[in-house]
Amino acid sequence: MLLNVQHLGTLTYEEAFAKQQAQVDRLLDGSSNPTLFLLEHHPVYTIGRTRDQTSLREASLLPHPVIEINRGGQGSYHGPGQLVGYPILNLRNHGKDLHAYLRLLEEALILTLADYNVTASRKEGLTGVWVGDRKIASLGVGVRKWISMHGFALNITPESLPGFQAITPCGIDGVSMTCLHQEGDQSPTVAKVGIASSRHLANLLGYELA
Repeated sequence: MLLNVQHLGTLTYEEAFAKQQAQVDRLLDGSSNPTLFLLEHHPVYTIGRTRDQTSLREASLLPHPVIEINRGGQGSYHGPGQLVGYPILNLRNHGKDLHAYLRLLEEALILTLADYNVTASRKEGLTGVWVGDRKIASLGVGVRKWISMHGFALNITPESLPGFQAITPCGIDGVSMTCLHQEGDQSPTVAKVGIASSRHLANLLGYELA
């Protein structure tokens, strides 16, 4: 099966969400292949549908808009310098197992970071990717009729980090956020890292790149 990769540049969260919804519909009616959207967002905070929104601290004082979305998890930040990946996949073809799917996304990012000589790993009981005690990537997924939405956010440049300072990222007290440029000996562009991530994700899924 082919994985269609689309590099979308920089979009508002609303624009990207509309593209995700449209692609979910196409996958449901069988008119499209699985698709991976790669992009950067204009600065925005997102949070899953949860009564506990304390990770946003004082939401009315945040420097960027807040959007509640249909994924799991607490508050996160998206903005320039961060690679965002939205795989739109039929999880019926992958065991209908959200936990296994999250681990697969983590593995794709760990392999991507290794391409740039950054040794990353998981933390037991926590979703995401870490370099030592510093978090470098956040994950959150949603599904509609077992079609996946949302996905991963990998911090690439230092520009991606200041927005996290106004919240408690993913609800983890005391977490320190980091980025590829700070952890490695290379400074690739967001787009270049996106190409590497799409290759690893396709391999793990057993797909060919379109």
